[in-house]
Amino acid sequence: MKKFRKLTIGGIESKVFNLILLTGVLISLAFIAVIGYQSRMLAALKVETSTRQQESISQITDAVMDQVVQENIARITQLQATETDEVFQRLELRVRLVSAYVEKLFAEPENYAPAPYAPPRAELDGTLSVQATYAAGVDPDDPAVKARMGLVANASDLMLSLLNAYETDNICIGLEEGAMLSVNSLSGGWVWEDGTPVRFDPRGRYWYKAAQDAGELTFTDVEIDRATGDLCVTCTQPIYGPGGELVAVVSGDLFLDQMQQIVRDSAADGGFLAVVNQSGHVILSPEEEGVFQVQNSARASDLRESENSELAALVSDALRGNTDVRRLTIDGQSCYAVGAPMETVGWTLIAVFSEEAASQPTRMLRESYVEIEGEATALYRDKSAAAKQTIILILLCLMAVFCTAALILSKRIVRPLNDITRRISELREGDLEFRMDNAYRTGDEIQVLAESFAAISHKTLQYVDQVRQVTAEKERIGTELALATRIQADMLPNIYPAFPDRRDFDIYAVMDPAKEVGGDFYDFFLIDDDHLCMVIADVSGKGVPAALFMMASRIILANNAKSGKSPAQILTETNATICANNREEMFVTVWLGILELSTGLLTAANAGHEYPVLKTPEGKFELYKDKHGFVIGGMDGVKYREYTLTLEPGAKLFVYTDGVPEATDDMDGLFGTDRMLAALNSAPAASPEGVLKNMRKAVDEFVGGAEQFDDLTMLCLYYMGPDKEKGSAGGKE
Repeated sequence: MKKFRKLTIGGIESKVFNLILLTGVLISLAFIAVIGYQSRMLAALKVETSTRQQESISQITDAVMDQVVQENIARITQLQATETDEVFQRLELRVRLVSAYVEKLFAEPENYAPAPYAPPRAELDGTLSVQATYAAGVDPDDPAVKARMGLVANASDLMLSLLNAYETDNICIGLEEGAMLSVNSLSGGWVWEDGTPVRFDPRGRYWYKAAQDAGELTFTDVEIDRATGDLCVTCTQPIYGPGGELVAVVSGDLFLDQMQQIVRDSAADGGFLAVVNQSGHVILSPEEEGVFQVQNSARASDLRESENSELAALVSDALRGNTDVRRLTIDGQSCYAVGAPMETVGWTLIAVFSEEAASQPTRMLRESYVEIEGEATALYRDKSAAAKQTIILILLCLMAVFCTAALILSKRIVRPLNDITRRISELREGDLEFRMDNAYRTGDEIQVLAESFAAISHKTLQYVDQVRQVTAEKERIGTELALATRIQADMLPNIYPAFPDRRDFDIYAVMDPAKEVGGDFYDFFLIDDDHLCMVIADVSGKGVPAALFMMASRIILANNAKSGKSPAQILTETNATICANNREEMFVTVWLGILELSTGLLTAANAGHEYPVLKTPEGKFELYKDKHGFVIGGMDGVKYREYTLTLEPGAKLFVYTDGVPEATDDMDGLFGTDRMLAALNSAPAASPEGVLKNMRKAVDEFVGGAEQFDDLTMLCLYYMGPDKEKGSAGGKE
């Protein structure tokens, strides 16, 4: 190194000077070359890029719009069909409730005193009221007619309650004697101007004949209501006496004004909805012409037999189940179409959307792009010319600045860097912290570098201490969670065979939590020698809170069960106990059953849990769709209902939590109840332990490498029949 007027030649200072100067020169030359090259290339690339971008926009937009249209049509159609079908289901439920009560009245007439009833009165118009009407020639004072009307009038309170609770249009009971008891708010329509009640023979009405012909609950086709003149559908069920003779028909009406409005409003933006009945006739549609035009039943054609084979296949498939979104030609226009069934009435909802309307956003986007591109090109040319002049001037100024800065910075950079290097080399074990010094306070990046070194050094030492503390804490938490997992597992029955001395049943259950501890649980125990209690439940949430709530729920359920209460009482009192102190607002779904081992009678109740699965001795595993009550802990004052089943010797019962059907694979697909039933029926003769192992194997193969999302809990019971060595009473002498 040589000194020349305070400049070190060959040292870092000269190297910094030369580097800065050379860098400035090279950057300037490279920048000039790049600008010239880019100017020539941009013009050539513009046309090619524009064409490729327009093609890409069209392809991507078409694909996205196609996918969006298909997904939205399918989702909206299914949602609308499901909502509509639920309305029919609620009507069916109300008719069944009234029918069951009326059947009981006719089966046990001696247990019921005649209830009061009255003819319709005009002043009650608009108010729900019970009305008695008679066919022409029927004497209201006939003892036989009065006896029948007095008997069925016992259902008046039930009918009024259902109408008030569910906003049903009407419910009526037509008798074979020609009289009818109805509840509605149209009293004025059943009275003549002089106050005389209208004579009405229910036996001649379409709904009465439909029930008589079907012999069971059925829905009529769309008809015009006598009182309002509006379109309606009637749910009707025949009632038979002890001798098998038809004694009455219960019916309820559902007006289609809301459905008509939905269909009319759907005719917008290139799409519409249409309702097709079980005969393939269009009964609701906004179209005034074409294949989806609504015509009377005498002229209407069956779309399942349409010359348009694609349309015929779509309608046929839609009446049987949900269809995929299909492209087909309707009335000469290319469309998307999808169907969703309304299973309760046997109809289907068809959604149609024009393909031309779906491609409209693509055309608009392409036109907008061309316009914006033209404006951007013109602006680019103007700005590019001005930028070239500015760049040349800036480069000249930069060269002068580079030379001056190289001389100044070379000295200022080297000195503090040397000091920093020396201090770092002096760091030793026991004193590893780099500290700031006035020599490093240069007011530039070197000072920032020194401060960063000091901060990093200090934070590193702090981090080392924190790592030690966190490691120790994690080890402690891990030990406690492992202990909690063992405690939770030990709380559940886990020794098998669970009842080695019992020959009348075999039982097996498993619980695999998604985290260290879970919210699912199962339990089974003998209340006495002839009654086996089984419980499976799923607590909301996961982890430690769910596990604690699980423990409390299990103890409360077991205590209530062991006190000899029925399943409905057990769930009702457990819900009351949990709701009394449930500030965290957690809840638990529960299925609880008590099996009388000597007879195979299973009494069960369901609080919002999954459907149980049953297998008869000679049959296969099938879902048993029991009635669900509300979840435990969700609302105080809930009363639960129970039901009974008789298990024959050789029958099996499989209950589970939603972790089984909702197990998810890498593609977010669900295992589902169909795969669950297939796994159960792959080896129906297996022992309860074998059944659960087969199910777990099927779930693991489906999930693959995906992380377990939810707790997975299962229980299987094999009922072998009464233990003959203990007597026919299952152990009771």
